[in-house]
Amino acid sequence: MENARKLRILVAKPGLDGHDRGARVVARAFRDAGFEVIYTGCHQTPEQIVSAAIQEDVDLIGLSILSGAHTYSFPRIMELLRENDAEDIAVIGGGIFPLEDIPRLKEIGIKEIFEPGAKLQDITEWVSNSIRPRRAVVLNR
Repeated sequence: MENARKLRILVAKPGLDGHDRGARVVARAFRDAGFEVIYTGCHQTPEQIVSAAIQEDVDLIGLSILSGAHTYSFPRIMELLRENDAEDIAVIGGGIFPLEDIPRLKEIGIKEIFEPGAKLQDITEWVSNSIRPRRAVVLNR
């Protein structure tokens, strides 16, 4: 019998932004939707985020940012994933972004951007429909 494992999601707050209420709410919604969730806390560097994502063998990184540092943090995270042969880890973002920045973020590989006011159900449904576990686990019974 073949069973795919639960999606593993790393939720992270890159940069100096210390406002993490939204990230915590989304992390809890992911957990309540049946995903395995790792929350790294605030003030994470891109290097720390990618290292944790690889160590935890996650399928998805969810980045929350309100500070405007997305123009540095998001491209750097994508670059580090490529450098570590981990570009099969999907990345999404949430927070406050100038509308003109969103197409560029998607061009570099960010799968989706969720702006303030996005419904938790819409976010978890998007993840359920769009992200698959990187490796299926086969269980023999």
